[in-house]
This record gives sequence, C-alpha cells and structure tokens, in this order.
Amino acid sequence: MKLDELEQTISKLPPAELLKFREWFLRFDGDRWDEQIEKDATSGKLDSLAQAALRAFRSGQTNPL
Repeated sequence: MKLDELEQTISKLPPAELLKFREWFLRFDGDRWDEQIEKDATSGKLDSLAQAALRAFRSGQTNPL
C-alpha cells in the first residue's frame, strides 16, 4: 500500500476506529523512539551529549527544575 492510499483509508475511518488507530500509532511511534534511543545510548552516540550536560551541571550553568 502506498502512503497516499493509506492516508485516504485513514481519513475514511469512523471516529471510534480513528481513535483506536491514533492510540495504536502513538504506542507504535513511542516504541520506535524508545528503540532508537536505546540503540543510540548503547552505541555511545549520546556520550558526548551526556558529558556536555555533566560539565554544564558541575560548572553551575544549569537551573533547578
């Protein structure tokens, strides 16, 4: 199925089915995001960002939440 076909199909869903789709997609998208973050974290891709944040914290350049 092509994207435009999928868009047309989704646009024709009744409200209750659209709600179910939206809930499913949010879970799906969140799971994909979590997988990418985990992959980036274990590969070391985020290490420089973490080090920069720790340096900023230690030097007093951060604000309490």
